[in-house]
Amino acid sequence: MDNPSLKNYPKFTLGSTFTKEQLDFFNKYGFVHFTGVFSPQEVSELIEGYNDASKKLIASKDKMVNGIPVIFGHDENGQRIVQRFPHTSKYSERLHQMVIDDRIQRLRNLLKYKSARIAEDERDGVVFNHYVNSKHSRFKHMGWHTDSLREVFYLKKVYPMLNIGVYLDKSSEINGGLRVIPGTHKQNLWGMLFHKTYYRSFKEDKDEVLVVADPGDVVIHHGQMWHRVGHSDFKDEVSRRRIMYIPILAGPKQKKMPNGKKKTPIYHHLQAFAKFDKK
Repeated sequence: MDNPSLKNYPKFTLGSTFTKEQLDFFNKYGFVHFTGVFSPQEVSELIEGYNDASKKLIASKDKMVNGIPVIFGHDENGQRIVQRFPHTSKYSERLHQMVIDDRIQRLRNLLKYKSARIAEDERDGVVFNHYVNSKHSRFKHMGWHTDSLREVFYLKKVYPMLNIGVYLDKSSEINGGLRVIPGTHKQNLWGMLFHKTYYRSFKEDKDEVLVVADPGDVVIHHGQMWHRVGHSDFKDEVSRRRIMYIPILAGPKQKKMPNGKKKTPIYHHLQAFAKFDKK
């Protein structure tokens, strides 16, 4: 059952600065929801950017981008699609322009670190997730996890990080929807590692909150917060859920490997055991 105190959590308008109410909500619960940040026209352009980027990647026959595995699948029409696309903005100028847009850049101020930055070239970069519940889809839902786990596998100090979710479809329980456990961004390292079974656990949590968003909305969640993506009970187009995640990192910048070569991070081998395609 959803957390009753946050079932109808407040949604905000993104301005040039954050209000005290917005900051207080984020600091207490670990997420904050801004409505209508991108217009319907801009949403269409972002989807078009993803479609063009997908064609480029599929044509290249690459299975990894900067060492990060790509998840491919098929939609309801049998068309091959990219379902988890790391570093997407490197394949699309339109997506890159979105990343450097002031509306995205100002979100860095949610992290109280001078080193806070939009990490387009680090870790997994801008990730485009395309969920759809169809016969040959390989990405239908995602189990409980935190985003900060990757820092542990890099053997780095776990600095606070954020993920900016840009919604391109209406998101609710109908197409799975994001579920977060408010306040878990304040947990210690033990809780971040062992509170849930990473990627294998899908069980509803009594404290989870469903994020209901419209196309163009932006939802930011803290990297140490536990969250999952539900499985849609519907098939094909109704189940479609497209969202981009843009990371905000703090601390030392990740060094690039010579000649652009990168090894696959250990945490992506952990994801290999994840159950994305079965309920």
